[in-house]
Amino acid sequence: MELIRGLHNLAPRHRGCVVSIGNFDGMHRGHQALVERLKRLSRQYALPSTAIIFEPTPREYFARVSNTPPPPRVAGFRGKLRGLQHAGIDCVLVLRFDRALSSLSGEAFIRQILVERLGARAVVVGDDFRFGHRRSGDLALLQQQGKVLGFEAEGLNGVLSEGERCSSTALRQALAIPDLVQVERILGRKFSVLGRVRGGLKLGRKLGMPTANLHIRHTHALAHGVYAVRARWRDQPQGLPAVASLGVRPTLNMTAPVLETHVFDFSGSLYGVEMEIEFCQFLRPQLKFDSMEALAAQMQADGDQARNYFEQLQATT
Repeated sequence: MELIRGLHNLAPRHRGCVVSIGNFDGMHRGHQALVERLKRLSRQYALPSTAIIFEPTPREYFARVSNTPPPPRVAGFRGKLRGLQHAGIDCVLVLRFDRALSSLSGEAFIRQILVERLGARAVVVGDDFRFGHRRSGDLALLQQQGKVLGFEAEGLNGVLSEGERCSSTALRQALAIPDLVQVERILGRKFSVLGRVRGGLKLGRKLGMPTANLHIRHTHALAHGVYAVRARWRDQPQGLPAVASLGVRPTLNMTAPVLETHVFDFSGSLYGVEMEIEFCQFLRPQLKFDSMEALAAQMQADGDQARNYFEQLQATT
């Protein structure tokens, strides 16, 4: 998959493609259906498939402008790209969502970006997709302009799971509870977070449970707390059982969220390793403890509970 950062990095060879546009946050089953349709159009037209995404997301940009809390993310930028890559997209065009882009009308977005810069032959979006200044663009506008400018435009109906639409809103709501069973229904797989292991306070090591730390840059949709997880990286593609804490470490009066993962029965350095943490079972919410001794005791109890979860899981499979 080729990553193109910004319109200024588009080359003549990028003209002529089929396109989908969206946030693709979490790559739920609705996104997966959209990508599959895009790939079929790619084969039909014998042209590469291109997904357009935005950084920051439009909702994040407008939250910043209005000085309000940004909406939570399901996936970070790295995870979003990995999801599109695994889905088989040929190119991802990342557009910086700023004042200039937000002021483009729907018609201008179509003409300047989809037609003049990308030479789109076909565009497929969700049936409720909106774009352009004041959300002036929609599927009807794409289809109308497509007849004039020479491209096909189609909308894809939402995917239902047990009667509920698989959407980013439903996914964020399930993650906030957290209802990992519902999350898995919407995603078609277990939820995971991707990141690179960074150095931390080494507090877990001092308390007898060394952790691999992934720093969370954006407000995350998943509820803070402790989870039984499976940790995967290049040398462990099948994953190893682990216990993880997502949160701001209130006992230490910290404010920056971090995902700390203790991999059972593993010794060695993981600094700099790209790691995927798959969430299997919610154990407890984030708590503040009166002492480091109480925190250490709870960490051991959390580890025992996570081990028991994986032992019971193995016994039933």
